[in-house]
Amino acid sequence: MTFILDNWYLIFLALASGAMLLVPTLRGGMAGGVTAAQAVQLINREKAVVIDVCEPAEFAAGHAGGAKNVPLAQLQERLPQVVKNKAVPVILVCAKGARASRAAAVAKGLGYERVQPLAGGLAAWREAGMPVEKG
Repeated sequence: MTFILDNWYLIFLALASGAMLLVPTLRGGMAGGVTAAQAVQLINREKAVVIDVCEPAEFAAGHAGGAKNVPLAQLQERLPQVVKNKAVPVILVCAKGARASRAAAVAKGLGYERVQPLAGGLAAWREAGMPVEKG
């Protein structure tokens, strides 16, 4: 007990550093998703469908090659029309990844088994040197 009282600041420092290591892991776990390289593998090997959940103006400014635009607000109504096979991998993309994570929850609620957001969104896609289309 004396050790704890005499070295409270060391214990605090150890707990704080542990928390700092844990926070990115938890954030990554919540956002989750696939990397750009993993997404390309899913597209090439398993015919994954890429759905961009950005608004139409954002989509026109730039989107992942071959992506289909279904804004997040319309996802529940339009996703079953765009992706009829619920067993096919679905990769959801937005600008940074936050909307895609929310969209993944909606898609899973609709019964899509293999839906994942693109970690880091379109920014990560561009950073990885993947093709971006406009229009």
